[in-house]
Amino acid sequence: FQPASEAKYSHPVDIYENKMGLFFEIACTGLTRDQIDLSLEGDILKISYTKDTDEKCCEVDDCEYIHKGIARRSFNLGYKIASKYDLSQAEAEMENGLLKIYIPFSKESKPKTLKIK
Repeated sequence: FQPASEAKYSHPVDIYENKMGLFFEIACTGLTRDQIDLSLEGDILKISYTKDTDEKCCEVDDCEYIHKGIARRSFNLGYKIASKYDLSQAEAEMENGLLKIYIPFSKESKPKTLKIK
C-alpha cells in the first residue's frame, strides 16, 4: 500500500497502433502548443511542459478556488521508439486540448519473404 501523499501521478496518455503506424494522444488541457516542447533525440520521443511559477491561478485577480480539478502540472515524458517506425516522418497536431502525434511505419519494417534454396 502506498499512501496518497507519496503516490506518483502519471500524465494521461493513450498510445495505440493501427495499419498506418503508431499514435500518441496526450492530454494537455489548458495548454497551448507553444507551451509544449517536443523533441526527437535518436530513437527517443520527448514531450514536456514546465509550469510557469508566475502563472496566475485564474483569470480574475484575487480569486480563491472552491474546487480545482484541472491539473496543470509539469510533465516530462520520454518514449523509446522501435526501429519499425520512421521518426523522421512523425507529425504532431494540437486539437481541443489533446496533443496528437503520429509516427508511420518505416519502409524497412514491411514484411519480407525469403526463398528457400
